[in-house]
Amino acid sequence: MSAATTSPTTTPAGAAPRAARLTASLRRGALGKLLVLAVAAAVLVPLVSGKWASGVWPHALTVDLSGPFGDASTWIVDNRDSHWLFVYFLGHLSNGVVVSVRAVYLCLLALGWTGVTALVTLVAWRVAGVRIAATALISLLVSGVLGMWVPTMQTIALMIVAVLASIVVGAALGLAGGLSERMFRLLRPVLDTMQVLPAFAYLLPFVMIFGIGVPAALLATVIYAAPPMARLTALGLRGADAGVLEAVSSLGATGRQRLLSARLPLARKELLLGINQAIMMALSMVVIASMIGSAGLGDRVYQALASVDVGSALAASIPIVLLAIVMDRTTAKAGERLGADKSAGPSWLRGRFVWPAVAVVTALAVAAGRLTGSLVWPTASVVDIAPPVNHFKEWMVDHIYSGIPVVGGTADWAAGFTSFVLNPLRDGLTALPWWGALLIVAALAWLIGTWRTALTATVALALIGVLGVWVPSMNTLSQVLSALVVTLIVGIGVGVLAAGSARMEKILRPVLDICQTMPQFVYLIPVVALFGVGRAPAAAAAVVYALPAVIRITTQGLRQVSPAAMESAQSLGATRWQQLRQVQLPLARPALLLAVNQGVVLVLAVVIIGGLVGGGALGYDVVAGLSTGDLGLGMISGIAIVCLGLMLDRVTQPTDRRAGKGA
Repeated sequence: MSAATTSPTTTPAGAAPRAARLTASLRRGALGKLLVLAVAAAVLVPLVSGKWASGVWPHALTVDLSGPFGDASTWIVDNRDSHWLFVYFLGHLSNGVVVSVRAVYLCLLALGWTGVTALVTLVAWRVAGVRIAATALISLLVSGVLGMWVPTMQTIALMIVAVLASIVVGAALGLAGGLSERMFRLLRPVLDTMQVLPAFAYLLPFVMIFGIGVPAALLATVIYAAPPMARLTALGLRGADAGVLEAVSSLGATGRQRLLSARLPLARKELLLGINQAIMMALSMVVIASMIGSAGLGDRVYQALASVDVGSALAASIPIVLLAIVMDRTTAKAGERLGADKSAGPSWLRGRFVWPAVAVVTALAVAAGRLTGSLVWPTASVVDIAPPVNHFKEWMVDHIYSGIPVVGGTADWAAGFTSFVLNPLRDGLTALPWWGALLIVAALAWLIGTWRTALTATVALALIGVLGVWVPSMNTLSQVLSALVVTLIVGIGVGVLAAGSARMEKILRPVLDICQTMPQFVYLIPVVALFGVGRAPAAAAAVVYALPAVIRITTQGLRQVSPAAMESAQSLGATRWQQLRQVQLPLARPALLLAVNQGVVLVLAVVIIGGLVGGGALGYDVVAGLSTGDLGLGMISGIAIVCLGLMLDRVTQPTDRRAGKGA
């Protein structure tokens, strides 16, 4: 999945003194905030300690929602075939989803493997160029060779319907937010919240309403993928050149004409970027939604992980990665070509007969496939990589997992990380007085943000206690914090090196690009192969998933520090380390805070999915609720995940993201 990154503003000359004054002002403000919190704590802590215990969240302040959720689930099951809401609305919606996905899937099967390969390759060639077309061709061929042609077509069918629906919903919301200031203010906090929630949090409400199957999976995907499209559409419309809009208005254009002839064309790059983000998030969610009954590549990965069949999981993961790369590169390249010189490139690619030619070549490819008598990839051309991969995994278990002199094996590392990091941190968070945890969260959120962010974070953490899942939430939080520390140490360190070396940045760029297009599910495969199952592998997968975004944001922030400030430091005889510590890092503070925030969000997303590989805590409760039909357990854990994600986002939200809202 592509992680959206924000480029910090380039710092002008003379920014160092201003940065120092700003730092001093922030310190004075921080002392005032801490003083207020200290006074509040001195008054409230004795009261709450006297009335309730000071350990874990007191039982008297919990609310048992398992009964109401169970009753709601029973009511839905009993009334699904009779109540008007299901018969006249939700039932038609569910049937429409099933019919749409099945129709697209049957069309793909009718084209055959030759027709689909020709069509996708030619469209990629026309839209994005020869290199992307070659990548698309190789990706489809590899999917067939690995024996994953049918699951790949199932995933593509789900993707086509989900992405189209996400674009329509997102564009409609973005259009409303882009044209109305009031609507934009209403949408912004909703979109902010939706984009920090882990994908798992979207599954359970739809399972509760639609049951296990394709409708729940696809609609959850639409809701998950629509926010970036809505946000970028609104930003593109609101950022349209005011001079152009005034010129169009002066010609007597109506509001609709201004929208169609000026606003939308000026926002076309943002619209295409929104489509790109919607595609990548939809692919990530479609893979995860295999847990609730969607067929395709994700289901193959999920089934293989359940049986710890690393070879089969890898065979299904490779097409997912290739599909993500093709979709990301195609839409990104199309965006780069917008506004470029249309006379560039071969003349036959610019003619009006290009698309008819694509249709003719595709028809010929379909006919060739039918003549060979095989619409699905021929089984004789399938290569089963599962046995050799599993044999290699067994070799690793015998030689790398443990017993290596001095350094130990991967299993030893995982056990050590669990014993010396995860367990003490979990026990410390669990032993921390509940009111102490609330105070710490309030202080961190207020210091880095505003009183609104502090209030939101504190209420979110308190809701976790009210739901009665304080202990598993602290377990999940311990995994997130430990993985985050490792991510920041490695990510910021590599980012600093990349910012100081153009060659290293060039080497890292393709690796980071590929890593940022891979769905979250895929990261579980290598860590299971290396570390087995448990909390440490879940944390390791989270580190690997979050590293690319942290590295990229850190590199961008350090590179965009004012050259004048760097030259001034050099002229004063500062060493390279002094320049980094006293100039670059302070001036890149907004970028570093953003890197921390993005790292938290991405780490949490994979730690929750780590419940599939022994991560336990909230992720395991969601999986258990989905697999056993205990929607009460699953929904409570899902709500706790939402609250935990909201709290972590607000605690790490940079001050400038709340600029202008007051303290």
